[in-house]
Amino acid sequence: MILASSLASPEIGTIFWSTLIFSIFFAFLAKFAWKPILKAVKAREEIIKGSLEAAEKAREDMKRLQTDNEIILRKAREERENILKEARETREKIISEAKGKASEEAGKLIEKARQEIEREKIKALSEIQSQVALLSVEIASRLLKEKLQESKEQEKLIEKYIKEIQNNKN
Repeated sequence: MILASSLASPEIGTIFWSTLIFSIFFAFLAKFAWKPILKAVKAREEIIKGSLEAAEKAREDMKRLQTDNEIILRKAREERENILKEARETREKIISEAKGKASEEAGKLIEKARQEIEREKIKALSEIQSQVALLSVEIASRLLKEKLQESKEQEKLIEKYIKEIQNNKN
């Protein structure tokens, strides 16, 4: 009970010493600790303020970079489309040139084949003519070798030789 009554009604000495100790502690804090604490708080406030400004600047930079990236992407897409367009045009040109050259070559080959056919035709005709001449000479020599007196026999003989010639051709 003594303890309970001393806390409920403190004595003057206790109040005096408590006030004196608190004042000394407050003066000590004000002299030595208050300025460094305020400096630390102010420094922290500056750091936070600088960080916020840096974050804002970084955000603005990001927006600017994003805009720049979009512009670069747009230009890259346009350039890609131009390159593809040029490639298509080049491809079409090459195909067209190749078709033209192929047609030209085909025309040359056809003309060469026609000339070769014409040469072979002329050669075959000349061979036929020489064979006809040889056969004519052979027929004439056979006719002259044989002595025929009747014209009917001569006609039969001529027809016979003509049939032989035709059979030899086939």
